[in-house]
Amino acid sequence: MRRVVALVVVSVLIVAAVKGVGLLFGGGGGDDTLDAANATVATTDRTAAAPVSSGPPVAIGSDASDATTTAAIAVTAVAAPVTEPAPPTTGAPTTAAAPSATTPVKVLVVGDSGAGTFAPYLNTLLDETGIVETTVDYKVSSGLARPDFFDWPAHLAETLPAAEPDIVVVTFGGNDGQGLALLDGSFPGEWNDPVSDEAAWSEEYERRAGEVMDLLLDGDRAVIWVGIPNDDSADVTARMSVQDTAAKAAAAERPDVVFVNTWDLFSGRTGNWAEYVVDPRDGQGKDVRADDGFHLNENGAEILALDIADVVRAELRSRGADL
Repeated sequence: MRRVVALVVVSVLIVAAVKGVGLLFGGGGGDDTLDAANATVATTDRTAAAPVSSGPPVAIGSDASDATTTAAIAVTAVAAPVTEPAPPTTGAPTTAAAPSATTPVKVLVVGDSGAGTFAPYLNTLLDETGIVETTVDYKVSSGLARPDFFDWPAHLAETLPAAEPDIVVVTFGGNDGQGLALLDGSFPGEWNDPVSDEAAWSEEYERRAGEVMDLLLDGDRAVIWVGIPNDDSADVTARMSVQDTAAKAAAAERPDVVFVNTWDLFSGRTGNWAEYVVDPRDGQGKDVRADDGFHLNENGAEILALDIADVVRAELRSRGADL
């Protein structure tokens, strides 16, 4: 009897021990459902680490359930690529090739006889960079005052697509200190004189200059507007001053237009008309005026071209040129 009792006790202890080991290693009975749930959660976490290929993320505050929102946020956060901050950019987009001999920058010089005066030396200076192609398109006695004689907006609209310039250097002035005409050649009375009709004349000339600037800026071009010098005649200088101020005002409203202040460059210390200016190339004072007292002679044109070339070089550097 004692042997039978002992055998029963030993059997019970063996069964209990086996079941305990099973529980310890995750097996057995009703716990299978919980383990399956745990396995599902683990699988979901691993899936969240994979990139999301379709379906928009659920926005916070949407009508979707909190569980759906949280899952979507988690997936989006994990799937988003880690990137270094992009460097700041100036000038031309960083995706564009830097200016070089094989990918030169196209510079177009347009305007009246003033453009024809400084363009040759400007071309020489820009050729020295080895990364610029310069084209000159000017017409003597033209400007913005007399579209009935030469319509610059129409001309530029026609020629720019073929020229495809990256930088445009433009100047108008010597012929614009007069009454403003319409395309049909008529002269509205309110635009008769830049001095006596200054307010109305300035408003219209600023509009015309701005129209050309906007036309040139289209296509992400850089625009360099070259102002005009003063004149040895007080009356002419008064008219030129109104015109230069109006063009400068139009440029000021357009941050992408650089205005070259020719007036100050060729004025004396007190702002008066100057016949002699120091040439920065050799430090010598030189006669810079043509016989008409307004236009620049070769010395003056070359000194002005130095300033314009500096602005062009700055633009080239902003496009990635190593100058």
